[in-house]
Amino acid sequence: MTAQIRLGADIGGTFTDIALEAEGALFSTKVLTNYAAPEQAILDGMDIVLSQAGLGYADLDILIHGTTLATNALIERRGARTAFVTTEGFRDVIEMRTESRFDQHDLNLLLPTPLVPREDRFAVAGRIDARGQELQPLDEAALQALAGRIAAGGYAAVAIGFIHSYLNPAHEQRARQIIAAKVGLPISISSEVSPQMREFERFNTVCANAYVRPRMADYLGRLQTRLQEKGAGCPVFMIHSGGGLISVETASEFPVRLIESGPAGGAIFAADVAQRFGLDKVVSYDMGGTTAKICLIEDFSPKTARSFEVARTTRFAKGSGMPISIPVIEMIEIGAGGGSIAWVDAMGRIQTGPESAGSEPGPACYQRGGERPAITDADLVLGKLDAENFAGGAIRLSTGKAQAAIARDVGERLSLAPQAAAFGICEVVDENMANAARVHAVENGKNISENLMVAFGGAAPLHAARLCEKLGIDRCLIPPGAGVGSAIGFLKAPFGYEALASRIIGLSTFDPQAVNALVEDLKVTAEGFVRQGAAGRILCEITAFMRYRGQGWEIPVPLPVRPFTAGDAGLIRQSFLDAYARFFGRAIDGLSGLEIEIVTLSVKASDERPAPESVSLTPGSRTIMPPQMREVFDPSATRMLPTGIIARDSLRPGDRVSGPVVVVERETSTVATAPFDVVMQSDGSLLLLRKDIAR
Repeated sequence: MTAQIRLGADIGGTFTDIALEAEGALFSTKVLTNYAAPEQAILDGMDIVLSQAGLGYADLDILIHGTTLATNALIERRGARTAFVTTEGFRDVIEMRTESRFDQHDLNLLLPTPLVPREDRFAVAGRIDARGQELQPLDEAALQALAGRIAAGGYAAVAIGFIHSYLNPAHEQRARQIIAAKVGLPISISSEVSPQMREFERFNTVCANAYVRPRMADYLGRLQTRLQEKGAGCPVFMIHSGGGLISVETASEFPVRLIESGPAGGAIFAADVAQRFGLDKVVSYDMGGTTAKICLIEDFSPKTARSFEVARTTRFAKGSGMPISIPVIEMIEIGAGGGSIAWVDAMGRIQTGPESAGSEPGPACYQRGGERPAITDADLVLGKLDAENFAGGAIRLSTGKAQAAIARDVGERLSLAPQAAAFGICEVVDENMANAARVHAVENGKNISENLMVAFGGAAPLHAARLCEKLGIDRCLIPPGAGVGSAIGFLKAPFGYEALASRIIGLSTFDPQAVNALVEDLKVTAEGFVRQGAAGRILCEITAFMRYRGQGWEIPVPLPVRPFTAGDAGLIRQSFLDAYARFFGRAIDGLSGLEIEIVTLSVKASDERPAPESVSLTPGSRTIMPPQMREVFDPSATRMLPTGIIARDSLRPGDRVSGPVVVVERETSTVATAPFDVVMQSDGSLLLLRKDIAR
């Protein structure tokens, strides 16, 4: 890609972040998200950064967009009324789920309500077997009648999910033809949305796609129209959950792929930082206004998965949410952003989130009508924020309103002064994030303390040092533009797409010709999406998701990118054993003689990106004294301490400032607690470094 003027726009739950890259210079801003018209916030932010750069809309070469709108529509149940058409006998799969219980002892287990209620789910005869063969022909007459009911039923979208359609999509494709002949609605079929085995996950994913499709198509259409009215003639691309770019047309057809688009941009941003500094073990920490996201990055690439959950009813509990089976950057996400509401439960414990004040009305200190205390209110009371210079002075904060809200909802309940209650709120949210990071690392067989942290998002630099203390992490980088990190990550994202297909392939009967044919089909699909935006060289990665026969789940195993031969069965087997040992400590194949099988094959295609310019970490060569001081609460001392205040743009490479100190900039502030020093790096990053590490 040769575009010189690129703009990234990230709609979050509280702020909309804009980053403009023009001829090597970066311009950025944050504006409050407009819930009624999200595109308006993008345009408001674009006006600001284009004015800063002295450019107009017509000068843009490319616009890259990510949004939480699809996620919010699922969580808040603000999607379209959807009709779900499925195989006879499987009408209730999305309600029965897998019948597993994430908490065996909870008699009142709470699970998400299905997106499509029972009265809107319809079953038709016709059956494909587990080998992809037709057992029973599709009942086309019943489908004709059903199409009439859907046309008269006031539906806005249709989802079709048949048993084993990932092996043979013929019945789904024919059902779409019949229904489309009578209704003018968007129709999603599971063999295109999520061609993977396991009917509950696949059915839920196609229902989610149909549920958000009209809303997302309408929004993306409005955005393109408004941009054209402003004079922008550049193409618009969306970042998908797997971290690549796709066209707006593809995003409108498969909006479920956008559910984790914003967080994916943040992970790409952190991976770019890791590659720049040559760091092979990094944990990214992205805390915005609504949520906090933590992701492991190894060898400059974020961890990926084939599925994830949204709208969990119980924090950290796998199985308590709605499964979405699409390629995704794997991260753990909790309701802990600057706008997360603080409250006291029935047992007298401080809790934070998942409810957020968002941008409307916002935390109490925003003076926009919010009355309940949020994490931002606690940060303000503890002195971490400057009330007169929040968001570059765009939002004037009220310390009095923050104190009053904290005192009323937390302090009085626990007989604590506002400052002590604010400290409790921050400690709880920091400990929640630390626990989330530990869980995420352990689930991947990693030691979190061995990683360097990369922190970004408007709120992360305020909490990163304390989080590092809790996790035993010695070094943390705050990159330039950290306050709008996800939007900058969009500018680093490749044009990429991951195509998957489920096939059960036992290694004892490995058929290289069949595997090569399947891989080639996936490669054509993935490269076709990439070619919509890239003309240069395309790189491919092949991954097999494998297991011992009889196991319930699979592990990813990288495979060579070349045609397979009969002799490769042994190579694939050894690769699986090595991967299994990395995940679980040892392989069990030699003890049991179990068959090993491939369950799903994945081909990921992306355009080749130039490597960032390499830089080295420096511990600093000269000590700088902050020009100003103010009282900031230090968690180690559990009291307010005189703390240095220094502007980020006043620091030069090699400058080292002793903590406690607050480094201020327009979009965020970096709080270094007493155990840390701050060192300016040659690329403009801030390094939080423990004092006991040698210079």
